[in-house]
Amino acid sequence: MAGKGAAGPIAVIGDVMVDRYIVGSVSRISPEAPVPVLVHGAERIVPGGAANVAANAAALGAQVILVGLVGDDPEADALKGALAAYRDIELSSLVADAGRPTITKTRVMSGRQQIVRIDAEILTPPAQDTVARLVAVVEEAVGRSSVVVLSDYAKGVLSDVVIAAAIAAAQAKGVPVIVDPKRRTFEAYRGATLVTPNRLELAAATGLPDTTDAEATVAAEAASRQFGGDVLVTRAEKGMTLWRRGGQVLHVPAQAREVFDVSGAGDTALAALAVSLASGHTLETSVHFANAAAAVAVGKIGTAVVTRAELNAALDASVPEGAEPGALVDRARAAAVIAGWQAAGARVVFTNGCFDLVHPGHVSILEAAAREGDRLVVALNTDASVQRLKGPTRPVQDEAARARVIGALRCVDLVVLFEEDTPLEIITALGPDVLVKGADYREDEVVGGDVVKARGGRVALIPLVEGRSTSALVAKAKG
Repeated sequence: MAGKGAAGPIAVIGDVMVDRYIVGSVSRISPEAPVPVLVHGAERIVPGGAANVAANAAALGAQVILVGLVGDDPEADALKGALAAYRDIELSSLVADAGRPTITKTRVMSGRQQIVRIDAEILTPPAQDTVARLVAVVEEAVGRSSVVVLSDYAKGVLSDVVIAAAIAAAQAKGVPVIVDPKRRTFEAYRGATLVTPNRLELAAATGLPDTTDAEATVAAEAASRQFGGDVLVTRAEKGMTLWRRGGQVLHVPAQAREVFDVSGAGDTALAALAVSLASGHTLETSVHFANAAAAVAVGKIGTAVVTRAELNAALDASVPEGAEPGALVDRARAAAVIAGWQAAGARVVFTNGCFDLVHPGHVSILEAAAREGDRLVVALNTDASVQRLKGPTRPVQDEAARARVIGALRCVDLVVLFEEDTPLEIITALGPDVLVKGADYREDEVVGGDVVKARGGRVALIPLVEGRSTSALVAKAKG
């Protein structure tokens, strides 16, 4: 994602697979048995399992180290060939075991209808020497990573030994570990930062229902007690619920989409979550990002890879329905939309102020700010914040009116409010690429400038228009 610091790659560790699709048409039933006759039309191979997580992360702009187990067979070559389309995936950490086949799922489809799935796999644990090789490459990969993803499909790679090695290495480096679980309960993931069960996995692990938001919150807290970290529950049409150890809860509704196929949608969400965290965004922002990615994935047929452009468009569409560019959104939504813009390579510009009575000086600064990048976000002080800064007679216009006026300017893409006396907290949450302030400041005086520059961004100082100020307008009106 553009505009962030030079984060290390994402280590994706888990069960890699080949997803083969045989597609054709059915027009009759076989005379030999009551089964459809498929006229073969095409065949394609795509990365599956942990390999699909890696492909999605790379498609969203991340560098990826993929760790997994493959056979010494043509399917392994096919998987590597499919992954070669993503230049930012490192494959040197794939461990080959001649005694096991590369896991392959073959789906036979007529149009959008899946007729049958054929799985080729061995589920017995790998040999001890294979486990030792896995541990060695896991420790090396984690040592070079900024985020670790454990993609557990219960196919043998993520044994207790490998899980413990990955989490220990991540803790030693201080990087987060995200787990997509397949264990009956989550004790094996102790020490992980975040576990992301779906609602069936959560119910199985806790024995608790999760039909309502309240039930999902209780079940997530119970799941956390099993391993000690945060819990993100993916709840299909009900969206996502994030439960954090401090007791904070975030419910994110699912985005309305026509669902064609849920295959791989969880992998897409997991990858988007990891990419956003690796880019320096908060967990809450990253959940919005993942939710939007999952919505795109379910609209595709088969194991899905979501591109930066597709996710950027989805996040743009997540601005409240009917709103024009310049909409006023809450902080979490703003952070998610900004993350999508940055994922597509856009440079996001941020500026802030009271903007009580908008005058030509304000317009000139905002137009100049917009020219510093691709998208302009304006943060407005709330009414309470303006009163603390300007006195009890200000603002002249309330925050809703000020947001409406600023948002109507064609150079403004998004408006967000902040309650604090300085914009430091919201700058940290939103992570812009360019921070704009008037040239009456020195660069080292700009609040949040160090935060933006630490992430690879910059500060731009815009000349002021002489003789234009809100205070002067207010004084003139009173006079």
